[in-house]
Amino acid sequence: MKTIIEPFRIKSVEPIHFNDEAYRKEALRNAFYNPFLLHSDDVMIDLLTDSGTGAMSSAQWAGIMIGDESYAGSPSFYRFESAVKDITGMKTVIPTHQGRAAEKILFSILGGKDKVFISNTLFDTTRANIEFSGATGIDIVCPEGKLPSVSAPFKGNIDTAALQQYITDHGTENIAMVIITVTNNSGGGQPVSMANIRETSKICKEHGLLMYIDACRFAENAYFIQQREEGYKDKSIKEIANEMFSYADGATMSAKKDAFANIGGFLATNDDKLAIECRNLLVITEGFPTYGGLAGRDLEAVAIGLKEVMEQSYLEYRIRSTAYLADKITAAGVPIVQPAGGHAVYIDAKAFLSHLPQNQYPGQALVCALYTKGGIRGVEIGSLMFGKYDANHELIPAPMELVRLAIPRRVYTQSHIDYVAEVIIEVFQERHTIKGLKIIEEAPLLRHFTAKLDLLS
Repeated sequence: MKTIIEPFRIKSVEPIHFNDEAYRKEALRNAFYNPFLLHSDDVMIDLLTDSGTGAMSSAQWAGIMIGDESYAGSPSFYRFESAVKDITGMKTVIPTHQGRAAEKILFSILGGKDKVFISNTLFDTTRANIEFSGATGIDIVCPEGKLPSVSAPFKGNIDTAALQQYITDHGTENIAMVIITVTNNSGGGQPVSMANIRETSKICKEHGLLMYIDACRFAENAYFIQQREEGYKDKSIKEIANEMFSYADGATMSAKKDAFANIGGFLATNDDKLAIECRNLLVITEGFPTYGGLAGRDLEAVAIGLKEVMEQSYLEYRIRSTAYLADKITAAGVPIVQPAGGHAVYIDAKAFLSHLPQNQYPGQALVCALYTKGGIRGVEIGSLMFGKYDANHELIPAPMELVRLAIPRRVYTQSHIDYVAEVIIEVFQERHTIKGLKIIEEAPLLRHFTAKLDLLS
């Protein structure tokens, strides 16, 4: 197979600030071993997140220049609304400043004490907003999705048998909704099949339950369906996306992912009554319904990005470049979630640092080691992010201990990724020298953002 080249040319660059290992050790110590607390100037390759960190296109920058900043009724909103409706087919589109704002509005209305939200896997802010409302989030990913080393085409699927069993055992009265996250971020960036979305929708309709899609990476998920699922190889990304959303009652999206924007998101729904309630809360918390916490220029950037992300050549490059990193480190024996995800490579930190127990946060220890060795910033998706405490304040660990290396869209070249692979392999060869961590300060929700940790002796 020929080399898959980037389907774009670079016409603007920004500098990387180089530093040495001694400098990074001190910077990490000052950040209390939490890369979220590092100054970004001290990071050489930033793979902390793909959210809002992508490079916008010349068309998006041109759109920013024509953004209309009218408080109400801006034409930029109507272009935004049209772009979202063209993909989702939803009746009502409500702009928000990012995905978690859409979640906060939706879950404030539908959540509350004793309510339950069921998902293939909820990501951190989604779970936090559910729990903040007083409700409970339950993850029921398919069995293969719990096994990092097992390769399967759609490891992001919800376990429909478990969903049906939960309904049989507990009834539907307290189930607020079922959420399908595409792709499944916490589960390794793994896709969800159309068959699974269709079957989940069928179960929900039979029992009168709402089904929403967390659509942050809808285009990447559609590409995986096109490439891996029977009956879709000749369909366009837009056709596949249209079918995905046709099974849902609504959707939330952070446009900082698959719309290439630096800020933005939306809540879309087919429920007229719910739309009124959401808009009422939007006006209090975000802004007028035709801007929703965004500038007109941001609405323009999102509208354009939503079209660009469905280009076949872009998605082919995007998915292959992620697999390129996965292939390089797997060949050196590094354990990862197989196969490679769409937006990120997920290292299996439990297997990588098998000498560290989960209460010493092996994922966070690995994140720190990658930064110290090569200035690479990743994020732990394990017991620091999702761990809970029992009645005796003992850690209830997360199901998996992962390190996510999220690749920003259209930002890094192949030489950057080659460097990342070299650093990972070097750390893997020295893995037995890596020490565990303990938490010395934490917040009650989303603790991984601001937690302070220290090395164990």
